[in-house]
Formats: sequence, structure tokens, C-alpha cells
Amino acid sequence: MSEPERRDPSPPAEETPPADEEYARTYAAGYEEGVRSALREVLQHTSRGHTAQELRILVESRLARLDEEVDLKRKGLLGPPRRPAWNSLLRPPQPARAWAGPAPGPAAPSLRLAPGTSTLVREERPSRAVAILRSNAAGFPRLATVSLRPPDVPGVPADRRTDITVGATGASAEARLAPGEIGGRLRDPTEAAGGALVYVDSLEFLATEYSLDTTLKFVHWLVAQVQQTGSALLVSFDRRALELREMSLLERAFGTVV
Repeated sequence: MSEPERRDPSPPAEETPPADEEYARTYAAGYEEGVRSALREVLQHTSRGHTAQELRILVESRLARLDEEVDLKRKGLLGPPRRPAWNSLLRPPQPARAWAGPAPGPAAPSLRLAPGTSTLVREERPSRAVAILRSNAAGFPRLATVSLRPPDVPGVPADRRTDITVGATGASAEARLAPGEIGGRLRDPTEAAGGALVYVDSLEFLATEYSLDTTLKFVHWLVAQVQQTGSALLVSFDRRALELREMSLLERAFGTVV
């Protein structure tokens, strides 16, 4: 009588999928997650009541930054985890120094804002425009800002400032001011004797919350207003927020573009 066949009690080894199949699975999973993330973002903007024009501006602005976001994501996945800099965390904080004007050298702003002029500064974040603002504020009897975060301007007392703070819809009554209402707030400081230096860094927000056409009309009115009152206009704007044709329309409204 033959001996019974012996069975190996260990489970069979799992087969490793081919490299091309593993690559396809990984790519498909990443593609699915990317599409889901994009659709969720569009749904969030749609639920806030944005118009088709505003949605297009939001999507195009995000597309303009996509290469940078993907590169940062790639570096985050490939780079080793960084050890915390405990020395810097445990070091007592240094006292903040008062702003002492722009640093000397090529980076120092040398642009003078004359009465009746309008200047557009193309930059991703308000930086150069703020430096130009601070170096010119003393040349005007008053300052008016239209900003998400009004910048600090040393040497300008509160009674010489008109700050119109815009922000997320629903934050406050002032944050919901339409461009036409903002223009009404700017009449007093610009039409007073000597005019005013008007600083704006929130056109991207206004174009998103209302419409590009409405925002462009506001810009043209503001440029004409400073010309007629001897005031000056300084605007900081991120060119990635608009298409090339739309950015050209905005730039044409200004006397100087830097």
C-alpha cells in the first residue's frame, strides 16, 4: 500500500505582480485621487454661489500654480524626514525690531509716486508694493488702503488713515462691500485737500467675489479719481490670477507697471 501524499502546511507564496502592472496600479490610484480632489474643490466653490466667470478665474489661478504644487509634493515624498531644530525651538524669542525703512542697495525701492499717477506692481505677494508704500507715505497728507490685511506704515497716524478691510464673504458688513461701495468710501480721502495715497492689494479677491468686469470698471474709476484729485494709486497684483489677455487689460489701465 502506497504512502499517503504529504501536503506542505505552509501557505503558497504570493506572486509579485509585474513591474509594469504595479506602475499602472500606482499611476491609476494617484490619478483617481487627483480627480477626486479637483472635483471636491470645484463643488466647494460652487456651493458658495460663485458665478461661472468666477469659477473660471479660480480654476485658472489654481492651474497656474499646479506645477509648483506638484514639485513640492514630489520633493516631500522623496526627501527624508527632517529632524526638528530643537535649538531654535528652545532659544528664547528675540525682540521684534521696529521697521527702519527699506534696506540700502539694489533692493531698496526707488520709485516715487507723484500726484495723479497710478502704479501696478506685479508680484505674488504684497512685498515690493508695501516697501514703495512706506517710502512714499510721507509725501501725501493721508493714506487709504483697500486690503485683506492693511499693512503697517510707520509714521502715519490713525487720523490720517482710511483702512477698508475686505475678506471672506460673511465676515463683516465691511468685508461684503462691493467695488462700487468701496469707491464711495475712497471719495472723502482722495477729494480732500492734497489728495491721498491709495494702496490696493485685494483685486484678486474682488474679481473672485464679484466679477472681472466689475473689478476692471472699479480700477478704471480709481485711476481717473486719483488723476482728478491729485492723489496717487499703488496696486499689488498677482499676475497668475488672470489669463494673459485679461492681465493685459488690467495693465493698460495703469500709467506705470513694474
